[in-house]
Amino acid sequence: MSDSLDRSTKINLLKEPVVKKLCEVLDKNSNKGWRKLGEIVGTDRRFKISSDDMETCSLQVLQVEGSPSYMLLRLMGERGCTTGHLMDYLQTLGNSEALQCLKPSALQILIQPQSVAVISGHNLRLSCHAVGKSPVQYQWFKSKEEVPNSFSPDLVRSPVHVKDAGFYICRVNCGDTFEFSQWAQVDVLNVAVSHGQSYHSLEGRLKLVIQPQSQELNIGETLQLECGAVGRPIPRYQWHRNGVPIPNATKRKLMIAHVMQEHHGRYRCEISSSTERMWTNEVDVVIVFKSNNTIEKKYHTTDKVALLIGNLSYKNHPQLKAPMVDVYDLTNLLRQLNFKVVSLLDLTESEMRNAVDEFLLLLHKGVYGLLYYAGHGYENYGNSFMVPVDAPNPYRSANCLCVQSILKLMQEKETGLNVFLLDMCRKRNIHDDSTPNIVLRVTANIVFGYATCQDAEAFELSSSGFTNGVFVKFLKKRLLDDEKITVVLDRVAEDMGQFDATKGKQALEIRSSLSERRSLTDPILPSDSTDHSHSRQWAKAHELPETMCLNFDCGAQIKLGFAAEFSNVLVIYTHIIKKPEDMSFCQAHDLDVDPKEMNRETPEETGIYLLSSSLPQHCLYTRLSSLQKLREELVFTVCLQGTFTAMDEDPVHWTKSISIGKPLIARLDLHRAMRRNSCLQTCMMPHSPSYSPCHSPGPDRLSPQHHCLDVYERLQGAVGGCGDSYYENLSHSPGRFSIPIEASDDINELQTVFINSLQLQQQ
Repeated sequence: MSDSLDRSTKINLLKEPVVKKLCEVLDKNSNKGWRKLGEIVGTDRRFKISSDDMETCSLQVLQVEGSPSYMLLRLMGERGCTTGHLMDYLQTLGNSEALQCLKPSALQILIQPQSVAVISGHNLRLSCHAVGKSPVQYQWFKSKEEVPNSFSPDLVRSPVHVKDAGFYICRVNCGDTFEFSQWAQVDVLNVAVSHGQSYHSLEGRLKLVIQPQSQELNIGETLQLECGAVGRPIPRYQWHRNGVPIPNATKRKLMIAHVMQEHHGRYRCEISSSTERMWTNEVDVVIVFKSNNTIEKKYHTTDKVALLIGNLSYKNHPQLKAPMVDVYDLTNLLRQLNFKVVSLLDLTESEMRNAVDEFLLLLHKGVYGLLYYAGHGYENYGNSFMVPVDAPNPYRSANCLCVQSILKLMQEKETGLNVFLLDMCRKRNIHDDSTPNIVLRVTANIVFGYATCQDAEAFELSSSGFTNGVFVKFLKKRLLDDEKITVVLDRVAEDMGQFDATKGKQALEIRSSLSERRSLTDPILPSDSTDHSHSRQWAKAHELPETMCLNFDCGAQIKLGFAAEFSNVLVIYTHIIKKPEDMSFCQAHDLDVDPKEMNRETPEETGIYLLSSSLPQHCLYTRLSSLQKLREELVFTVCLQGTFTAMDEDPVHWTKSISIGKPLIARLDLHRAMRRNSCLQTCMMPHSPSYSPCHSPGPDRLSPQHHCLDVYERLQGAVGGCGDSYYENLSHSPGRFSIPIEASDDINELQTVFINSLQLQQQ
């Protein structure tokens, strides 16, 4: 082994373990660390480390895994610094520990053991290979105990048993020097494998071998769900309830002690590795309440469907802020209650009518239907009207949607519960003299929750940020309560009544014909006779485009991911996952696109205020709104520009044209002409949307179907994509997108216990 590295090697070509160890040394040393190194390099005109560069490095401490030293070394490498230069600087700095990082160790572990999940009865092999200046010896440990007769690089268990599950580590000795490998977790699943299925077919790619089972439990009992997959590396798990990730539920087995009614719902688990992702079956967990040794009757529904509309960007009327936040919060809450939710922002008259039509198609006998509207509105003669964003000034009933006409159509579907939550003003419209004559059936399943009283206004809270309106501010605290819906609204009214800011100005009004204890928490028991074709259409309209990995001829690889902020708002995030070693520079190349309108480094810069915590970090983000206006497939171009170390020529350009079809709600073509049997006729309006006296707010933002998505390298290889003027760029977190490895906290704790035990043994 050589005593030193090649001094001519560029430092951006150093191996990752060397750079990581060097950064750890420089980051922790305050006197002889990265800051002092930067000052020394700054005096060398060849590499030009400025005060602005040093400030950029210092800001890395604000990142979750940011390293000022890593950023400094990266800047130096981009400017041609070699290993020889760096060693000279470290010599001047007087940091011998950092200098030692650049010299090969007398002992190096080349192959680390990898965590794995296997089936009981098959073979287990963990490998650890090292090289040194003299022969090396191996000793394997399980937790802190030595594994008997485990002196070879490979630890083999044939066959492996459930008792062999645990955490393993290998100690490698070379003379007086020793190193420990990384920890490896072994998960052994006790499950029967079908005849003829070999172990090798299970060890590589993920293979789902244990599915969760539906359960019916009494309140107070313990819920236990189990799933399992085998493969190498060991799978990661994330349990979901009603489509929402369950916090801290990242192990194979989900256990909830003392279940309550709010724990009922549909559960499934997402299983993933670094390259694959799969889902278990979705199972029902039903919670039963017993009172005086008798089971209290619990109503059920055949399905739950909610349409949420938030209008805020009005062309001819005052702009609103709260509807976006209100719709987002209610969407997340209703999904926890297992509602199919369509959430839409800023709809024109025709788009609202078509959205209502699609909503009505999802309703059938026994379904719970919920309509929430936030925006401008009014009430005349007991009929409520919702105002589209393109309504003229003044507007009349011919330009708006009548809520009671929608209720009439819902009644024809024989729904089990009809809930209307109207977050709008109810003042009289002096410009509208029409008196619609809408005859409703007498049914005992209607609930109206008005944000304000008749002939009164509904208020937004004055704030520089994004906050809820008054109604939703209190509604979201009660919506998940397992109570009759009218009881929930009564409590919301009481809460609002204590709010000083709106006392005497705004009070919740409830109108109800509900005779049964119907609750939004009621479980779903689908009917076998139900036609599910429209439900499948709804599901299809909420599918995100699949994540894409784009391979360019130069060897670079770019990953495109997608997320939905609303049913008509798509978020695109991009980053570079692979770059050729000889590529010295990689940046964006814009094609007739304003660079100020694209490739934002934070979700908030792109207007993604509400979804930002759920997006992966270190990407660039784009927000594409108004998808309901999309008439053709969405096509954009990914552009890459780079230079190579061995080339002094101009940058080279690569492009790829990408089509993602019609994403999300665009598949439903809400821009189409109205159907003959739509809610338009029920409102008895004298014209169709094609001849409506109102106009759309400005040009059709999505009519050009080709966009440019530019990509360029950012800090730590983060790269993003964006769009052009058709993308939202306003001036909005989750869990992180990645799923923590199962028992990673246990590994950290085990590491401490293990090292302490070795120190005690030495004493």
